[in-house]
Amino acid sequence: MKFMFYFLAALTAVLAVTTNAQPVLDTDGDFIFHGIGGLNLASRGGNQCPLFVGHETSEVNRGIPVKFSNWKSRVGFVPESENLNINMDVQATICVQSTYWWVTAAPSGFRTLFITAGPNPEAGEDSSRSFFKIEKTKGFPGGYQIVFCPNGNDCINVGIIKDEYGVQRLALTSTPFSFVFMKAYGTETFPKTMSII
Repeated sequence: MKFMFYFLAALTAVLAVTTNAQPVLDTDGDFIFHGIGGLNLASRGGNQCPLFVGHETSEVNRGIPVKFSNWKSRVGFVPESENLNINMDVQATICVQSTYWWVTAAPSGFRTLFITAGPNPEAGEDSSRSFFKIEKTKGFPGGYQIVFCPNGNDCINVGIIKDEYGVQRLALTSTPFSFVFMKAYGTETFPKTMSII
C-alpha cells in the first residue's frame, strides 16, 4: 500500500513538472484534487430561483463544499491559472437544476454581475460565462483568489459584496476575495472536497 502511495505521489510530481501547471494547495500543503467550501446558495429577494452563490459570515461555518472540473492540462490535481468549472457539491436544490457557477446580471437595477448556480456548462449553454481561474493572491501568504476571464486574458476578480438585501454574495468586483483552502470533513461525495475559509 505504501508503495502505491509513493508511486502516485511521484507520478503526480512528474506530471506537474512536465505540464508547467502549478497545483493549488490547501492549508496542510496538500494538492487539491476535487474542491472547496465555505460558501452557500441562497435565493435573492422574493425570487426562489436562480440561486446566488453567497459567503458564510461565520468563519466557523465551512458552508457547502465546491468541486472543480474541466481543466485542460489533464493533470490529476486542481491547477492554478487554468480555466475550470466550479460546481457546488449539493445533491438537490429547490431550483431543480445543477449548481455550476455562472456569471449572471442581477435581475434588478443593482448593476452588478453576480455568481449564480446554473446548468452544466456542457448542456449547450454559452459556457464562456462559466469558466473561472484560481490565482495566488498578493499580500496573503498561502492565499488564493478566483477570477473570471471571459476571453481567456482580461480577468476580473470574484469578490464579496453586500447586495441591497444586506446579504454577502460573490460577484465580479475590483477587490478580490482572498481565502485559503481547508479540507471539508463530513462530505460524502469526495473525500478530498475542500472548504474556502
